[in-house]
Parts: sequence; C-alpha cells; structure tokens
Amino acid sequence: MKTVTLPVAYMPLVDAAPLIIAQEMGFAEAEGLALDLIAAPSWSSVRDMLAVGRVDAAHLLSPVPVAMAMGLGGVTTPLSAVSVMSVNGDVIGVGRELEQRLRDIGYGFDFADALKAAQALAQVTKDTLVFGAPFPFSMHVELLRYWFERSGLSEKQIKIRTIPPPLMAEALSTGEVDAFCVGEPWGSVAVDQGAGALLLPGTAIWRFAPEKVLSVRQDWAETEPEKLGHLIRAVWKAGQWLSLPKSKTTAAEILSRPSYLDVSSELIDRALSGHFTISSRAEQRTVDDFIGFHAGTTNFPWRSQAKWIAHRLSLENGLSSSEAQRLGGAVFRSDLYRKHMIGTDADLPGASEKLEGSILHITAVASQKGELSLPPDTFFDGQIFDPDEAH
Repeated sequence: MKTVTLPVAYMPLVDAAPLIIAQEMGFAEAEGLALDLIAAPSWSSVRDMLAVGRVDAAHLLSPVPVAMAMGLGGVTTPLSAVSVMSVNGDVIGVGRELEQRLRDIGYGFDFADALKAAQALAQVTKDTLVFGAPFPFSMHVELLRYWFERSGLSEKQIKIRTIPPPLMAEALSTGEVDAFCVGEPWGSVAVDQGAGALLLPGTAIWRFAPEKVLSVRQDWAETEPEKLGHLIRAVWKAGQWLSLPKSKTTAAEILSRPSYLDVSSELIDRALSGHFTISSRAEQRTVDDFIGFHAGTTNFPWRSQAKWIAHRLSLENGLSSSEAQRLGGAVFRSDLYRKHMIGTDADLPGASEKLEGSILHITAVASQKGELSLPPDTFFDGQIFDPDEAH
C-alpha cells in the first residue's frame, strides 16, 4: 500500500493522544497514512489552518465546527466532525488566593461535588471572578456556563478570558485570571508550579462531554472519501489501544517527548490514570473515567451532542435554538462515521441521537452487533436534554 502524507494540526494536550499514537504506534501506517502532526500555539490557529487548507484534518474543540456552521466567530468554512477523539479530560482550578479563601471557610476540595464547589465559590467571591478558558467556543466554556447557570454562580460577576492551554499556569500565577478550566496536563502543571489547586474535573459537571473531535473540511470529506476512511480508522484504532491499561505507561512516555507535549510523563500519567495531585499540599484524588478515548460510543459523533452544543450557543448569542440545532446538528457526521467504520470491530449504535443526560448506569442499547452498552452521561443537576423539545 502506498503511503499518503496528511498534514494534521493539534494542540499539545493529553487528548491529542489518538493522533500522536496513531502515528507513533503504526496505526496510521497500517492504513497507508503518514500523519504530519503540526503543533499549534492556539485554538484559533488550529481552526484557521484547517479552514484555509494548510492542513487536511485537525484535533479540534467540539463546539468550534458547530459555532462555524451557525455563523459565529468570523470563520465560516464548513467543517465536518467525523469522529469524537475524546470525552471529558478537563479540570477546573483556582489560584492561590481563592484556594486560601476556600480553605478558610472549611471547604474540603472533595474534587467531586460540582454544586458544593459552586456554593463555596459563591461564598468567598467578593467582586468579579475571572476564569481562564482556552477558546470562546469550547467545551470548557460550555461546561463553565452550564455550571454557573445551574448552581446559582451566575448571580455573581463572572468573566471568561481566553488563555491558550500552555499559558494557563502563568496566567493564574500572575493574577491575570482567578480560576480556569483547561485540558490536561496544563491544570496539573499549574499545581506543580504552585500556582493554585484543582477544584473539579469536568466529569463532575457532565459525565460524558464530547471534548475534542476529529475535524476535516466538508469539501475534503466529499472529495477524499478514501483518505478520510483511513484516517477515521487509524484514529479509532489508536483510541482502542489507549484504552488498554497496559498502554498507559508507553502512551505517557510518547506524549511527554519535546516534539509533542514537552512535560514529564508523570504529569501525563495523572490524566491517563485519573490519579491526581490537586494541590501543593500533595492532596490526592482519584477520578474514574477522567478521560475516555474508546469505550462504548466514545468515538461516535452523536448528533444530539452537537445539538446540545448548538442549543447552548443559541442561548448565549440570542439565536433561534431550532435553527441552531438544524445547522449545528448536521456537523457531527454520524453518517460518515458509520460508512467508514462498517467492517471493523466497532459496534455501531442503532440511533444517531439520544437523550443527553438520561443514562444513570451502564445501559445496553440496540446496535449493529447487539453488544453495545452506553456509560453514564448525566449532568450534575440531573437535567436531560431532548433535542426535540429544546426550542
């Protein structure tokens, strides 16, 4: 098989692992691809490189292609999210001053209860609270806003400021932001640098949030179906490998290389294992399923997930929810994913939409092979999102 080189943009984050591992462990080569992985300095750079054709595919924040379809953000090149690369993987942290205020009122940093954390923050917030987040259209921002709104924190004066992930620790230590929501390993970097403490994992807000998507231009997906299929399958196989417990040490070592994340493998292992050091006091917390690369329908681009994102963006931008869901829902290409994954070991769900937030326990669902179960996907406040009713 002749090898084809594909330029692919990514941000240096643990959740870029499926692309990095696809290249480093031979999954791309097995599909006849060589991935030319290009690290970007910011999410706007990733988006723009993909939009103008500098790269053919990208590791991208899940709300970005949805926002672009809705005409938000100034760049409207039609993109397709052809698979979900990862679910969850974010952490919320606070700076040293806010950490001390929380400790002064007896808050225990349980790293689990989103409502309790919000109530404690509200109690110690004096004036404006500034959160850092990697991009305006990101799951980080959507999780924060949902958390603020559903916990009463939105009654406080809160601002969200855009900070690239590798710069989050510095922004926290200099006081540019009071708190943050960021993907690993950059939250743990902030802890190790003494800039603050971790307050919550993103899973405490939404148990199954689609964090990063494998994105391509819509026209490229249509004109290069063979390359697209090879890419989807290579990334899927890498996610499958990453889900194996025995793979975590090797994965952490590969990701830690200077050419990729350039941080210690121990920092990366925290996210992969779910075992965190949350403060300079060396307090330890464990999070089950902190980040997911493969299990269940992790990689399936549910249109209902895209519609949840579109609905949230419509509320924040004064737009029609039904129109936003029509435009945004079409971006998550479950049709292309099905087409290119048929014939693999993947078990495909019978539906392309579901009630988001409705699964309390591991639940068997109708699927192609009849062997598929979905993991819990609850929101912290127990709400359920029904695309047919959210207008």
